[in-house]
Amino acid sequence: MKARILWVGRTKEKYLTEGINRYLKMLKHMANVSVIEVKEEKGKTKENALFAEGERILRQTASYILLDETGKEFSSKDFAKFLGERDQVDFVMGGAYGVSSEVKAKATGKIALSKMTFTHEMARLIFLEQFYRAMTIVKGKEYHH
Repeated sequence: MKARILWVGRTKEKYLTEGINRYLKMLKHMANVSVIEVKEEKGKTKENALFAEGERILRQTASYILLDETGKEFSSKDFAKFLGERDQVDFVMGGAYGVSSEVKAKATGKIALSKMTFTHEMARLIFLEQFYRAMTIVKGKEYHH
């Protein structure tokens, strides 16, 4: 499986970066996963920032699943089934302000991590852990109990 994860901005918290790198390293044995950091827009209004970031996202991918609070929630096993049915998938994660309405409208699907709200940086780590968990289920590895 090949997956690209596009997210806005850099992860600034060291402990989150360490966790993200840990899961990306473990995923290498099960899937070809890459992260594309889309440049975060600074010094503009929220609307202008979302528009500029959205343009950058849409230049990188035409077909993607958006991580969004209004998306479908999965159990870990259901997410594994979702991934197992695909050879390739792109995921998009917004920044502090989310994503533009255009990015939302063009998504081929939406997934919610939880009904709770997480910082966009924490959501990256949580998503990668769930991605790893799902891939261990797909591959029949010991991790999910």
